[in-house]
Amino acid sequence: MSESAGDRPHIPSTEGEFALDTAALRVLAHPMRLALLNELRDQGPATARQLARRFELDSGAASYHLRRLAAGGLIEEDVDRGNRRDRWWRALHRTSQHDPAERGGPEGRAYTQAVVLAAAERLRRAAAQAVPGMPDEWFAVSAFTDFTVRLTPDELHALKSELFAVVARYRDKEPAPGAVPATVQYQAFPADRVSEP
Repeated sequence: MSESAGDRPHIPSTEGEFALDTAALRVLAHPMRLALLNELRDQGPATARQLARRFELDSGAASYHLRRLAAGGLIEEDVDRGNRRDRWWRALHRTSQHDPAERGGPEGRAYTQAVVLAAAERLRRAAAQAVPGMPDEWFAVSAFTDFTVRLTPDELHALKSELFAVVARYRDKEPAPGAVPATVQYQAFPADRVSEP
């Protein structure tokens, strides 16, 4: 999971989290790289060929993006698998954290834009692939919605902190029998362009 969270509240249990530096932000300012990184985090090690099939990419393009992720310190070659012809890659961290208060600027904005585009693509894929064949028991408890609320920046920060705490509680618990990976997307931003006072 990649996150961009302005003035990021503390989420308990930071084991496996990676604070993105400027170089990593530049590498991840591409929605496909974010998608590949998230896939390696969610599904485990894979080859460029496997990832290219999953994302309908040319295998050369997948290899290029994987090498860029490796150069940014986000993934590494899984030397215990495969061979020179069939290289396997694995994620180095469970999540990425970006605090725009620390690293804003053009890199932080480009990364955040890539996060939004990758989330939109993930939602599009869910609509096309997951929803039509989802078992009834999972469909009944899924949610595809949004809300509009009127907030000040301080209230938005408080709402974000509360929601992150809830997600952290579920993320860090031991999975129950029958548990499967569930995507939780959270977007919070002004609905209209906000000008400086």
